[in-house]
Amino acid sequence: MKHMDNDGCRKIVIVPMWDHAYDIISYMTMFVPIAVAVVVGVLGWAYQATKPPPPKICGSPDGPLVTSPRVRLSDGRHLAYRETGVSKEEAKHKIIVIHGFDSSKDFNLPASQELIEELGIYFLFFDRAGYGDSDPNPKRSVKSEAFDIQELADKLQIGSKFYVLGVSMGAYPIWGCLKYIPNRLSGAALVVPFVHYWWPCFPSQLAKEAFKTLAVQDQWVFRVAYHAPWLFYWWMTQKWFPSLSTMTGNMSIFSQPDLEMLKKLSEIPSAGQEKIRQQGVHESLHRDIMAGYSKWEFDPLDINNPFPDNEGSVHIWQGCQDKIIPYKLNRYISEKLPWIQYHEVPERGHLLIFDKKTCEDILRGLLLG
Repeated sequence: MKHMDNDGCRKIVIVPMWDHAYDIISYMTMFVPIAVAVVVGVLGWAYQATKPPPPKICGSPDGPLVTSPRVRLSDGRHLAYRETGVSKEEAKHKIIVIHGFDSSKDFNLPASQELIEELGIYFLFFDRAGYGDSDPNPKRSVKSEAFDIQELADKLQIGSKFYVLGVSMGAYPIWGCLKYIPNRLSGAALVVPFVHYWWPCFPSQLAKEAFKTLAVQDQWVFRVAYHAPWLFYWWMTQKWFPSLSTMTGNMSIFSQPDLEMLKKLSEIPSAGQEKIRQQGVHESLHRDIMAGYSKWEFDPLDINNPFPDNEGSVHIWQGCQDKIIPYKLNRYISEKLPWIQYHEVPERGHLLIFDKKTCEDILRGLLLG
């Protein structure tokens, strides 16, 4: 280090290297514990941020009351159900109805009582795992949903054969039924059915084009559910980026026919809305998306015709003005599986099941072929 002395002469003072080393070691000794503490704190925060809260199970000391009839499954869980239509003893046809995303067994099909009695229909609605009064299932999957349906039917003794009708997100359990319990089915109807954008059966360009029609925020939700399910709870609860459209009130995802239908539905009192998420948003909504967008054990095109002798039928109903489910993907599947009867409704969107005429057409098609 150079400096001037009092005589104006330059002197050079040499600082020993070990003094610099000592200073560096001192700084490291001081800051390393702080850095370690920061890293540990960040990791702890990250762990807590990705860890969902425990469910509020119905009937538990801190959970909501059980207010619906339920059956106990072989694994100890309970499924809540609701029966409507004609009695199962008098019924000619028995239909298990599978509700969609953020819904429950309390949603109603707008079919007339005259049609129900004419066709002799018994309806069995139930809360899927984690919804309403049904216990959560931390291992929820396409396969578990199918076997829940089978066990529910057996517990309630509705017979060896039954129809299944699934709406929107409630259609992926139908694919599970067609794969895992086809021998139990009299027929199946997939109404505006869920599509998995990473099914191998889709040509990559078709899947990409359909995926890009979704709201950007929904694209990210589905990507995380598929590629990083361990991060899904954090993604759905963080505040930096918008989450799923239907949960943030983004009405742009609805077509004009859907907006008109929503207005009509808002004028009709809806039962049980307060119970849908009562056991936790993660156990109901989040796990529903995670199960749907998980890596499946099968592809829809791997499924064989469950009715080779035409003793039953499978139907897909799709609204051409559906902005939530791209109709081109369901059209593609039906073209590859000719045993599926495909119905496109030109003037309807995602909520077509709530149109009385369309609903009755769906029931007639399912039961009468």
